[in-house]
Amino acid sequence: MVRMAPSRTPTALLRAWGRGDQGAFDELVPLVYAELRRIARQHLGHEGTALTLQPTALVNEAYLRLIDVNRIEWQNRHHFFAVAASVMRRLLVDAARARRAQKRGGGAQMASLDDELVVSNEPVRGLVELDDALRALAAVDPRKAQVVELRYFAGMTVDETATLLQVSPNTVMRDWRLAKVWLLRELSRP
Repeated sequence: MVRMAPSRTPTALLRAWGRGDQGAFDELVPLVYAELRRIARQHLGHEGTALTLQPTALVNEAYLRLIDVNRIEWQNRHHFFAVAASVMRRLLVDAARARRAQKRGGGAQMASLDDELVVSNEPVRGLVELDDALRALAAVDPRKAQVVELRYFAGMTVDETATLLQVSPNTVMRDWRLAKVWLLRELSRP
């Protein structure tokens, strides 16, 4: 097994990037690209056929958003993937909202998303409602919303989520169960 020099580990590169070293971000991307594609596939898998977007396009758009992030004190690679998953979710929600506005004749123009992000003529269902419900949950209990984001959107395990949030795995499981019930209730309202 070949080990990277300590200065070139993903965590070291994240910390250098957080201090403003853009070159570190360029070195980081090839190291994390496969995991970013996995997260993108997971996001797109939740959306069914409503958005016929390829994982590569979602990763590339997320990359463009992440490269503009300044001065974050990255905790570790899990923290990075959680932020990346959140960026991807926001991109998909923005695309769904833009698609919905176009379907309603609003003539809304997409400000930052490539045309390839919204290519289906099918209505996007559920994504906007889930985002609204998740935002409402965050207003009531931010940690439970973070658990949903990390577990559902970033695909993190209970232990990874617990480490990132600095709580016990039992707390993550309790938050996960309660958040799912809360979200289901919100999503079932007329």
